[in-house]
Amino acid sequence: MSYLRTAILLAGLTALFMGVGYLIGGASGAMIALVVAAGTNLFAYWNSDRMVLSMYGAHEVDARTAPDLHRLVADLAARAGLPMPRVFLMDNPQPNAFATGRNPQNAAVAVTTGLVQSLNREELSGVVAHELAHIKHHDTLLMTITATIAGAISMLAQFGMFFGGNRNNNGTGIIGSIAMMILAPLGAALVQMAISRTREYAADEMGARICGQPMWLASALAKIDNAAHQVPNMEAERAPATAHMFIINPLSGQGMDNLFATHPSTQNRIAALQRLTSQFGGGGFAPPPSAPRDGSGSPWGGAARPRGPWG
Repeated sequence: MSYLRTAILLAGLTALFMGVGYLIGGASGAMIALVVAAGTNLFAYWNSDRMVLSMYGAHEVDARTAPDLHRLVADLAARAGLPMPRVFLMDNPQPNAFATGRNPQNAAVAVTTGLVQSLNREELSGVVAHELAHIKHHDTLLMTITATIAGAISMLAQFGMFFGGNRNNNGTGIIGSIAMMILAPLGAALVQMAISRTREYAADEMGARICGQPMWLASALAKIDNAAHQVPNMEAERAPATAHMFIINPLSGQGMDNLFATHPSTQNRIAALQRLTSQFGGGGFAPPPSAPRDGSGSPWGGAARPRGPWG
């Protein structure tokens, strides 16, 4: 049902985009708007991952520079039946993560230094599994397309304000243009956010199945949500349009599922994971991922927290 809802919302976003084009230039305006959107999306299809990773100063790590993190991602990707994604680390104190890439063969998982320093291995497994679920569901491409169309709608609405649409510039035309400039971007943002929230619930469930324990992810979500209210993410503040990509809203961490939230309520997500645990008897879905050990009893080579080779 979530896939059907996503398709309906995406269709509504596309229709809204073409509607704005029609108001500006009639039937020909709608077609021109569609062509422009196609070109913009084509560019985003090939370059969006590099753009967003560069925006957050992410640097790629491998089995040599971050062996524990790289091994964990490899274990979970194999369990999910996915190709090994590229792994990136962002030098940011706020614990958070996102996935990007146009398809599973060209995907990347990016985590912050704050994430690997504040979560234990089980919690980090839950977060990485959630991001791999987005890759498996092709959400990374979907969210790029919705963000691009939403941005194009805002641009067209402003263009229509300046040129007064395809009608004469009488009082009604000016009022209609102002209304379009305000309502069209608002409608696009609402649809974009609704799609994002729909996909987050689906990624939580799939991520829980990939890592094997829903409560690992639930515990991680609680920690990240708490930190997001206290530790600023300055890169995200400068580029709020990318906030929907993160596992938790890096801007404010909304407290309820209101129309303007880019993410579902963290409490609601945790409750859904708790129900999932009860549904399967609390025993998980698969054995935990393999973990390197040094004899200390901790897969990180320490008592409780990950340390060392994060790049």
